[in-house]
Amino acid sequence: MKATRESYGEALAMLGDKYENLVVLDADLSGATKTSTFKKKFPERFINVGIAEQDLMGTAAGLALGGKIPFASTFAVFASGRAYDQVRNTICYGNVNVKIGATHAGITVGEDGGTHQALEDISLMRGLPNMTVISPSDDRQTKWAVEEALKINGPVYIRLARPATEEIYREGETFELGKGIQHGDGTDATIFTTGVTVCEALKAQRDLIGEGVNVRVIDIHTIKPVDREIIIKAARETKHIITVEDHSIIGGLGSAVCEVLSEEYPVKVTRMGVKDEFGMSGKWDELMKHYEIDAEAIVKKIEELVKG
Repeated sequence: MKATRESYGEALAMLGDKYENLVVLDADLSGATKTSTFKKKFPERFINVGIAEQDLMGTAAGLALGGKIPFASTFAVFASGRAYDQVRNTICYGNVNVKIGATHAGITVGEDGGTHQALEDISLMRGLPNMTVISPSDDRQTKWAVEEALKINGPVYIRLARPATEEIYREGETFELGKGIQHGDGTDATIFTTGVTVCEALKAQRDLIGEGVNVRVIDIHTIKPVDREIIIKAARETKHIITVEDHSIIGGLGSAVCEVLSEEYPVKVTRMGVKDEFGMSGKWDELMKHYEIDAEAIVKKIEELVKG
């Protein structure tokens, strides 16, 4: 069990030796974003800009123009909301080589409540030209995402979560930017999911097997560019399409899947996520249950679709 934000901090510290021009910036949240791990190892390459997220993005852009590869780190609600103008006009407009490590995304922030639960950040970031959006689901995938971001010459948004989640991928497994990962080959339904809800979808998949319902789970770790091929293939081969995400159903993964299918292979899509409302304070697992994005809710929805 490990939070993807912890894996993010570990990856930065590990890659600091390999990439000497890697620098890390934080908005006075290094203990929470886990960039403190990099700070301890490379204090001369770490900058705390203070509680000033707009300065965070502007400073990162300046460092990138000077030849550094900066990772600007803060909570997702601040990275995508408070600093949106700087991300749009200072980073994306000029295709500047800045990486954004956005932690504490979604309702799984938990007790911090609706003001801190970014439910629209995927929508905002994937709508920006030149921006790559990655939403890893576990430790190994996060470490891959950080190094992959270093290889991309342009803006990257990495969406990370607060709670510790289960290990999904084993040592040695490989990932490819823009290519979804399929688990199982069931034909009753396909679950497209990303980030923390990948674990929930895989639990639901196991529970449904006992009921004679076979589904495939597809981990869309890259939201942009999205894997159009795997989406169309699943729609052709399975009876029902479901998307599950710790994000608003407006503009997120569900919307991305619908955009592809509306153009290529129109079918009905059931979107599971937060339905056009703000979050609330509570334990993260209880919130997932309340907003019906946990394994139990996924099982119930698929039973309704398949058996109904």
